[in-house]
Amino acid sequence: MYQKILITTDGSAVSQHTACAGVKFAQQMGADVLALFVAPEYQYPVYVEVIPPSYPSEEEYIDQMRRMGEEYMGSIMRAADQAGLKHSCMTAFSDAAALKIVDVAEQQQCDLIFMGSHGRSGWGQLLLGSVTNKVLAQTTRPVLVHRLIREPGT
Repeated sequence: MYQKILITTDGSAVSQHTACAGVKFAQQMGADVLALFVAPEYQYPVYVEVIPPSYPSEEEYIDQMRRMGEEYMGSIMRAADQAGLKHSCMTAFSDAAALKIVDVAEQQQCDLIFMGSHGRSGWGQLLLGSVTNKVLAQTTRPVLVHRLIREPGT
């Protein structure tokens, strides 16, 4: 039914549990897995005339976000590997995470987007996550929204 499943993560504990559920789902479908972490774009400091020496350069920021993305997606890659699934991962940069998720799903020809109902959004935990909601509104591809019954570690 599904050949390639895009699994998103933001690095949060909830997102990591959702990603593992996504790998299990992919295993049941016999589908390939593409893990995606969307990092915010680099922001130049606009509040000062001279960039402070401690402020990371754009290249340092991109390298740091890629390392974070690899760390966040590592558990997905290990789970997919253990499940015997073909897998890859990608770190993308955008301040509009939902649009980037939709774009990547289209560009990589994913049949399904698998994502959590909530991520890091704090008070927004009361409603469907804002990124998830925006993905649902923007894509024509199927989206499987995974909802955890209880918080990780409980």
